[in-house]
Amino acid sequence: MNDPDCLFCKIVGGDLPSTKVLETERVLAFRDINPHAPTHVLVIPKDHYANVAELTGADPGLAAEVLAAAAGVADAEGVADSGWRLLANSGPNAGQEVSHVHFHVFGGRPLGPMLSA
Repeated sequence: MNDPDCLFCKIVGGDLPSTKVLETERVLAFRDINPHAPTHVLVIPKDHYANVAELTGADPGLAAEVLAAAAGVADAEGVADSGWRLLANSGPNAGQEVSHVHFHVFGGRPLGPMLSA
């Protein structure tokens, strides 16, 4: 399942470059091009799902694989013990900029409060 107009589908397909951190048969993790922390990696399912609800409704097993991959990224990046944040924006009010479900793995420094006032 792929969307030819989706930025992340183009990365999965090799049409756009990325710096891969982790890859499995169904999940890809790559560095964010505009990092907000020393570790800032995006973890996505290779198949296109628009948001968290769509992914979990269609394939809960894949959702679990994505979360396990995020934990693997934190370990590989050396932030598992010091602490890391997993963030998924789902929908326009949450600030989702690419309509392909993705999880941000942040770490490498104190991250502060989750939401600003």
